[in-house]
Amino acid sequence: MIPVPKGFTFTTVAAGFKKQDRDDLALVLCESECAAAGVFTTNLFQAAPVLVGKGMLAKSPRARAVLVNAGQANACTGQPGIEDCAATLVMVGEAAGVPADAVLPMSTGVIGPRMDLGKWKAAMGTLAERLGTATAEECARAIMTTDTFPKLAWATIRPDVPTAPAAGNTGEAVVLGMCKGAGMICPNMATMLGMVLTDAAVEPELWADILRRAVKASFNAVTVDGDTSTNDTVYALASGRSGVEFTERNAGALYEAVLQVCQDLAYMVVQDAEGGTKVLRIGVAGAADDAQAELAARAVGHSPLVKTALYGKDANWGRIVAALGRSGAAFDPDRVSVTVAGVEIFRNGAPLSGDFDALLKPHLEKRDIDIEVDLGAGEGFFVLLASDLTHEYITINADYRS
Repeated sequence: MIPVPKGFTFTTVAAGFKKQDRDDLALVLCESECAAAGVFTTNLFQAAPVLVGKGMLAKSPRARAVLVNAGQANACTGQPGIEDCAATLVMVGEAAGVPADAVLPMSTGVIGPRMDLGKWKAAMGTLAERLGTATAEECARAIMTTDTFPKLAWATIRPDVPTAPAAGNTGEAVVLGMCKGAGMICPNMATMLGMVLTDAAVEPELWADILRRAVKASFNAVTVDGDTSTNDTVYALASGRSGVEFTERNAGALYEAVLQVCQDLAYMVVQDAEGGTKVLRIGVAGAADDAQAELAARAVGHSPLVKTALYGKDANWGRIVAALGRSGAAFDPDRVSVTVAGVEIFRNGAPLSGDFDALLKPHLEKRDIDIEVDLGAGEGFFVLLASDLTHEYITINADYRS
């Protein structure tokens, strides 16, 4: 059973934004004001809901709800798109009985078209009737696009340092996360859309710091296809309804729980990569610093040649080495070592002897494949999750708008 943090309810509606036979509008609502935080795409073409949400949090780090729609990205729509987004918040606020400026927006879908406000208006009566009747899984399913399964993860936590008893304090807090994402995934922020909910009590500034750090080590460390979306957003709401308070002195447990949830979701995104069959864990150690390690890891994870080789179960280690060499990371090629699926194939700049096709064959049949690199240049370290590249990925994206 999926644990839901105290104070939160879920609502889903089939608004017909893209398809008529599925829910595509979701509202996460809290019965009281929450500490709110957000992390957003760094793409210079930022969708209207990104711009609106950033502006709302800049004015106040408090919110009551998150609104998500699938099928209409409302990206690259200019000032009219901003106005459309604001209009949807007014409509949903009235239907849910909360102020429009307490509802944070997220959208996903095709870039370019304006919102169909007629469909939004038509869906509001159903939204009002169905408030709080959906499950967390139904909410996660409603925000899917090319995803093949709803993505949820959760953790239960106790503070590192006990806080004074408070009304309703059970000594435990719940963190629940959900996201959608399968393609256009190379976040320099987060996955395409996600949210983290907790009933822990935490001040907005600390909550925002926890979210930023967790996102950096999870959603920011994955790639499917090297594309960063215009709509990438992760919101985090903390209701405080558990009565368990976290401050600077005991926030470690809350951070670790949020990190675990975000990393579990990030893995699911790569696992569900459009057409993907592999999850590559690319660990680069021995770099001059962490930034250099990241350069090297991303070059391997982005490489179409590496990705297609792993899809084809081909032990072509030369593609990995070539990607490292063009990554921009500084190292001595004669000190580099590479291990694939636990089998060392390259050491100190030269291949080892052995029948690597035979040695790696059973390992390359598996979904999860580790690629470990040591650059021999320092203490820098970075881990990236990446998918392979398949025929199905091309099919999905060639037909995306049809």
